Amino acid sequence: MSIKTVAIIGAGIGGLTAAALLQRNGFQVRVYEQAKRFARIGAGIQQSSNAVRVLRALGLEDALRQLAFRPQSWNNREWDTGAVKYELPLGDTFEQRYGAPYLLMHRGDLHAALFGAVDPDSVQLDKTLEEVSQDGSGVAMRFADGSSAQADVLIGADGVHSVVRETLLGQEAPRFTGRVAYRTTFPASLLDGYAIDDCTKWWGPDRHIVIYYVTPRRDEVYFVTSVPEPEWRTESWSAKGDMDQLRAAFEGFHPQVRRVLEACPEAYKWALYERDPLPRWSEGRIALLGDACHPMVPYMAQGAATAIEDAAMLLRCMQEGGGAETVFTRYEDSRKARASQIQLTSHHNKWMSTRTDPDWVYGYDVWKEPLAPRRAHAEA
Repeated sequence: MSIKTVAIIGAGIGGLTAAALLQRNGFQVRVYEQAKRFARIGAGIQQSSNAVRVLRALGLEDALRQLAFRPQSWNNREWDTGAVKYELPLGDTFEQRYGAPYLLMHRGDLHAALFGAVDPDSVQLDKTLEEVSQDGSGVAMRFADGSSAQADVLIGADGVHSVVRETLLGQEAPRFTGRVAYRTTFPASLLDGYAIDDCTKWWGPDRHIVIYYVTPRRDEVYFVTSVPEPEWRTESWSAKGDMDQLRAAFEGFHPQVRRVLEACPEAYKWALYERDPLPRWSEGRIALLGDACHPMVPYMAQGAATAIEDAAMLLRCMQEGGGAETVFTRYEDSRKARASQIQLTSHHNKWMSTRTDPDWVYGYDVWKEPLAPRRAHAEA
């Protein structure tokens, strides 16, 4: 069986990257997204060299360089004194070492760029998946609006609460970490000329905050926190946080942190969930990608990058040919060890807290990694 038609559930960063790569290489792809529209919610995103190599293959690098901030360093400081724990050189030094830049940008700008790389007629919004089934001829999907669709194979890129994952592995709630993240972007003009670092993680005893610019003009600031709030379990990108409660949570932090929080008019708040590595990523004609198979807390800034890597490896395995089971198990075998290592490292939340060798993360080139051997499958 050769794979011709591909259904992707979820039009996030990973789903759109997979769609763009597959369409450019001759596959017929349709993307089904439950949201009614795309919204530019206040969120930043870090795209390190391992992800930019994939975006480069889509012809997006030059455009993103115009939209993104290219910091000179990623600093890690003590929460109160500001003493440097570890500073990773970025800018030209990073790019010369790894062959691609380190970019900070608005998540909405990256999402829009990826959407622009996909055939817009192939993306359907307001499509909430309710049921999936497969047989020897393909995969069938039924949506909440009563519509249905078919494809040769299906990719579940539908996030930490993946319906596709539940189809493969049954219902199992992700683990709440007991922590919440506040995040937002806001105009740097609200700082009234106060200077902040390019990109800094401020490490407190039981909480942290990461602050950086997301535009090349340094006119928009982003922050994201991790704060213990074990009673608050809402996972929504649009829920608003209480700014007084947020500022109180960082009382005593360095003046730079307090100044940013005082200047910020509002922030979004969502609970942080994670999962242990899954026993498998695929079954028959169905496979998982990104947060659907390896959700992680955002402490390494590698969640989206890992999904982008997944998409590139999936393309490589599909280009090699074979039946769905052969392709998908090879994809899993080629990706699972790395994704699990990043999951575990993120979970421990020590990345960059002391002198760190980042080569295994940023030096990874998904286009050059050897593919895992094919497993033997009895397929038509």
